[in-house]
Amino acid sequence: MGICWGSPVDDPAGTASSTDHLSSTVAVSQTTSQTTFSSSAASGGSNVSGNSRFSMSSGDESFPHGQILPTPNLRIFSFAELKTATKGFRADTVLGEGGFGKVYKGWLDQKTPAKSGSGIVVAVKKLNAESLQGFEEWQSEINFLGRLSHPNLVKLLGYCWEDKELLLVYEFMQKGSLENHLFGRGSAVQPLPWDIRLKIAIGAARGLAFLHMSDKHVIYRDFKASNILLDGSYIAKLSDFGLAKMGPSASQSHVTTRVMGTYGYAAPEYVATGHLYVKSDVYGFGVVLVEILTGLRALDTNRPSGQHNLVEWIKPYLSEKRKLKNVMDTHLEGKYPSKAAYIIAQLSLRCLEAEPKHRPGMEEVLETLEQLEAANEKPREPRVRSTRPNAHRHTQQQVSNHRSPLHPRQDRSRTYQHTPRVR
Repeated sequence: MGICWGSPVDDPAGTASSTDHLSSTVAVSQTTSQTTFSSSAASGGSNVSGNSRFSMSSGDESFPHGQILPTPNLRIFSFAELKTATKGFRADTVLGEGGFGKVYKGWLDQKTPAKSGSGIVVAVKKLNAESLQGFEEWQSEINFLGRLSHPNLVKLLGYCWEDKELLLVYEFMQKGSLENHLFGRGSAVQPLPWDIRLKIAIGAARGLAFLHMSDKHVIYRDFKASNILLDGSYIAKLSDFGLAKMGPSASQSHVTTRVMGTYGYAAPEYVATGHLYVKSDVYGFGVVLVEILTGLRALDTNRPSGQHNLVEWIKPYLSEKRKLKNVMDTHLEGKYPSKAAYIIAQLSLRCLEAEPKHRPGMEEVLETLEQLEAANEKPREPRVRSTRPNAHRHTQQQVSNHRSPLHPRQDRSRTYQHTPRVR
């Protein structure tokens, strides 16, 4: 899930540490026969046992605005069960690969042991034995996604821990990642029309707003296109909570921690100081808005010199309607409402403000996007197809999975693919 960048930051103010989790923190312990999750802060907290009933429902229907469960409600899977579900972790079941490891497509039966090729479709993330972040981020996923329930967060169904094997089981997202749709290649990848792009932005904003408006202000810390997954109806859901952190207390403005995130998306104040604000996530959201408008990656070393960093290069084009037209994604073929596109461009500029206090909160961002959707402005047929000055969609750089500090790699466009983090 990440590459190392920088070192731990000492916090003289005594702000929260990088290991903080949700209140009623879930502790993980391994016994000789099974893994047990216990609530360390709530007396009499319930445990998650291997007998937990498997269900695709997480209560999203009953709680459309989301909820935080007192303890994780997850199923413990055996390694043998997940091996069968993924056809022995065969190469043809691989959905994608990130820093944590590979993600496989699997089939699980709700009542009986999984039979390969039948049952409920899931995504199984398997830790790479050479992964640097491994257990810590595996545990963070369980601590957060195991308790957070919202229609715009990916459902974590369960986990497996046997010997050195660490796996996570998620709901399967049929349409893959936003990254794949914006930057993918091949006939199977269809360009997203304007209304779908707006729908995805709204869904992602709802998920992030839920995290920020919860009692403990969860900071996602890794908002990017590859972490926005899409179901069969293009409903956006945030995935990968390996870097998530609890926000500052009421008396504090930020938490201080080691710099971890993704090149091109991480907020400048966080990269420079290790100070992590709730609105550091808003900066990342602004970057994704620019990607949705332009169809260009946040960071692409294949672009000409001076254009590698999308935000630094494109900012001047976002402030005027005439300039904006020249950098809109050519795959839209001019079929987008110019007024709505300009409003989103202005919104992205506010999200990208250098000072966190000058950025809007996600509640305001969401309200702006929902108003645009409600206005239902129809895309206009273009008179002349717009052109992009000094820019075009580049083929992606094919490199190895090795990650080194300050040398980001270009990911291959695949479902459940992850872009490189800084850590």
